[in-house]
Amino acid sequence: MSHSPASSEDEQRSVPNYPGETDSDSSGDGDPPGAGPTSDAPLPKPRDRSTEPDFRMMVFRIGIPDLQQTKCLRFNPDASIWVAKQQVLCTLNESLKDVLNYGLFQPATNGRDAKFLNEEKLLREYPQSFEKGVPYLEFRYKTRVYKQTNLDEKQLGKLHTKASLKKFFEYVQHGSVDKMLKLLDKGLDPNYHDAETGEVPLTLSAQLENCSDVIRVLCLGGAHIDFRARDGMTALHKAAITRNYNGVLTLLELGASPNYKDRRALTPLYHTAIVGGDTSCCELLLYNRAQIGYADENGWQEIHQACHHGHAQHLEILLFYGAEINSLNASGNTALHLCALYNRDSCTRVLLYRGANKDMKNNNQQTSFQVAIIAGNFELGEFIKNHKDSDVVPFKETPTYAPQRREGHHSLSLPHMLQRSSSDNNLNIPEWLSFPTSQAPRNPNGTLRSVSNPRGGRSRSPSRSRQAEDPKKQRGRLSVGEGGFWEGTVKGRTGWFPAENVEEIPNKPQDSKHESRTEKAKRLFRHYTVGSYDSFDAPR
Repeated sequence: MSHSPASSEDEQRSVPNYPGETDSDSSGDGDPPGAGPTSDAPLPKPRDRSTEPDFRMMVFRIGIPDLQQTKCLRFNPDASIWVAKQQVLCTLNESLKDVLNYGLFQPATNGRDAKFLNEEKLLREYPQSFEKGVPYLEFRYKTRVYKQTNLDEKQLGKLHTKASLKKFFEYVQHGSVDKMLKLLDKGLDPNYHDAETGEVPLTLSAQLENCSDVIRVLCLGGAHIDFRARDGMTALHKAAITRNYNGVLTLLELGASPNYKDRRALTPLYHTAIVGGDTSCCELLLYNRAQIGYADENGWQEIHQACHHGHAQHLEILLFYGAEINSLNASGNTALHLCALYNRDSCTRVLLYRGANKDMKNNNQQTSFQVAIIAGNFELGEFIKNHKDSDVVPFKETPTYAPQRREGHHSLSLPHMLQRSSSDNNLNIPEWLSFPTSQAPRNPNGTLRSVSNPRGGRSRSPSRSRQAEDPKKQRGRLSVGEGGFWEGTVKGRTGWFPAENVEEIPNKPQDSKHESRTEKAKRLFRHYTVGSYDSFDAPR
């Protein structure tokens, strides 16, 4: 077993000997301690290790029941539970299915109920007991944690049949609260995926018009508020994408974090910048301290997406709450570059009047004015060229935020809505948001759990019944996340990418056909005028 963060040698060097103490265990002359010669030199002060990173680390034993493994890991107590979960995933030598719905589980101890730790809270917010040695947590699939200890396993098995779960899903879809309550009171676990749509009851309810009562019943009945659908999105993501203000408000009141991340590590606020429409959901998330600056795999932040889709009012609100106006994506393009490329007049005016730097150059050494001219947007380019620094109008207001919430406090005050410009109300959901038609089969078995153990012998964890994979397919895979990562090349850059995004392409033979001068000019011109990610072929 490895040493603690402070090794024994470091401790010996940093801790001074007491007066009269020597390196040997016995004195050669047999003199009593303190009888030898003394020195008036001041003793060296012990080194303050409280500021060292390793000293602040906390050690936990992490049990992984689905893999029948136990690991001893060090975590930063100032990091979130989400970061700790990613750290656990990086140490696994086997893949887990539906890994986004795994969480750190704290068994019942010292009079505290068993529970799954909130992903967006810090590790130090959960006090640990060292009376029995190293604290113990489990990394397990999220399921309902029952408060009762005497549960009828046969009754739970009947509740979790395929027919019963489908009927419960229909009750949620039609808003039948009374019928939902009967099944939940009997012990039904609402944390499951629909075989046809891949939705979970909570994500489905977040997209309904009158959803407040349904969401509250599900959460009180054991539904995890951060349980994700097959597409990796939480209920708050779904409510934000469908612009369901009541759904967003209800989930936040019940303790949902505005910074939950989907499969691509994107937040609900990020998706509001894509779908546009009414800005009430965007303002509500920002008012409840949603963080700004998350980026996708191409480095596009929220303001890049707002400018790409022409959502000027969302852009104004993001800037008002502190978004970096000159942030760069992977191609070195600012939001103003994208406005010049896609001819977004309203967003261009918002950026320039709020202080965007029009002289910044992208990776191809082009300013926004040059991009507008190359793209054929001459009027917009002329407007960018004639803009002066004296035309900048800074914000006179300051953003307001909801007060910090404590555990058990579910009341929220509403933000002051800003009305500065109009956004496009069309809902254009990109293809990557659409749900795939084929779904993996789900194990419909019931579960039996107690306060200290969230499930019994018949587990609904998708990793418990996984089949042996072809060893040829496992070659070259890193067991990090669902399906692992594969090595691939994009635009001349080689790295590790999610397995579902990598396709094996055979090497093409060298084509002996001579490239014409026209084709070569088109290829070179296209490469020069656009960045490696921001091309004219991008969806508008």
